[in-house]
Order: sequence, then C-alpha cells, then structure tokens
Amino acid sequence: MLRARSLLSATVSYLLGSVVAGVVYSRLRGDDIRERDLPGGSGTYRQYGRAAALGVTGADIAKGALAAALARRLDPETAWVGAGGVVLGHCYPAYFGGRGGGGIAPLLGALGVLAPRTLLATLALAGAVMPLYRRYGQPRVGLNVIPATTALVLPPAWWLAGRWGGRRALLAGGAVMALRGAHLLRRGRA
Repeated sequence: MLRARSLLSATVSYLLGSVVAGVVYSRLRGDDIRERDLPGGSGTYRQYGRAAALGVTGADIAKGALAAALARRLDPETAWVGAGGVVLGHCYPAYFGGRGGGGIAPLLGALGVLAPRTLLATLALAGAVMPLYRRYGQPRVGLNVIPATTALVLPPAWWLAGRWGGRRALLAGGAVMALRGAHLLRRGRA
C-alpha cells in the first residue's frame, strides 16, 4: 500500500517529468517540435541536429535520475513510484497539454539510480539489437528503431531486473511507455 510519502514522491516525480526538455528547447527557438515530431532525443535530432538532441536527451535522463533519487530519499521501499511518475509526466505532461514524449530517457535515468546493473545490461543488449533491427526488421516492419528496440529489449530486461533489481521501476515506467506507444501508433506517429 502506498504511503503519504510515496504519493508525494509520485506527485513530485510527475511534475518533474512534465518538464519535457524537447518542448522547452523548441519553444526557446520560437516553435513547438510537437507540430512536426516527438519531443524526445530522436525527434530533436531530426528537427534540430545532434547537439540539441544530446542536450535534450541528457536533460530528460537527468530528470529521471533526480525523480528516482528523490523518491528513494522520501520512501526507499516504494522508490519505484518515482520511475512511474517521471515517465508519466514525460509522456503526459501537466505543463504542455498532455502531449509529451515516449518516456525512454527518463526511465533510463530512473533505472540508473534504482537498478544500475540492470540498466547497463539492458543498454548492452539494446546496443546489439538496434543495428540488427535497423538492417533486417525495420524494412519489413516499418516501425522506428528506438521504439522497436525498446519493445524487443523489455522482456529480457524484465528477467535481468528479477536478478539484479528494478522490476517495479521497470514495470511502472514500461507500462506508461506502452500506453504512450499504443496511443502514438493509433495516431501514426511512432
């Protein structure tokens, strides 16, 4: 059962996640990336280039790490709510009309704090899967490489999280990402 401190960490994490770096960056440039693309690192790369994408991705990873660290500080037993909250805020931000990104970067940041071994092994696996999918799967399936790789890597990541920790954080953040991905697929944006 969630305690008051857990609800506080979920709320703070959600509000922190709602600061979507890609939207902020694009608005500082005088437009809104969401009119043309998703506001994560990939969309920012396509619209503004490598340097902007690295900055946006770094900021989104950092907010995930900060949310998880705050959640762990408030209630170590339910720190996973920080991962779920920050991803929920990133995907459905309070400040930007509920239209955010896919949630991968903030989940990476949260897992970096809550389950670093699980994260590193998952990233290694994704690094192996990504070029294979790009070469053999993407021409057939047509789904962008990042969401497709994420979907392919999540089942083994679940197993890794069972061994090294982070299952609840992965489940909380992954569930929000799955809902967001389904929503984007219906709109033809993934």
